[in-house]
Amino acid sequence: MTRKQMKRLSDLAPGESGTVRKVEGDKSIRRRMMDMGLVNGAEVQVKRIAPFGDPIEFIVRGYSLSLRKSEARAIHIETA
Repeated sequence: MTRKQMKRLSDLAPGESGTVRKVEGDKSIRRRMMDMGLVNGAEVQVKRIAPFGDPIEFIVRGYSLSLRKSEARAIHIETA
């Protein structure tokens, strides 16, 4: 049996993946993230991180998405 952990999307390393469980922030930020496909149950994988740590590139629903580290910090991920 695998134990699942809750992390923030900004804490994942390249190659790691997880499932979106919660998006924090005000209504406009949550709406923007949902419009980009970051909804509860969506699978997200970290593709790469820029040399100075910002932005971070993710694969969500088959496409690449880049977010600032502060934006990724607002997304809670469940990892195995």
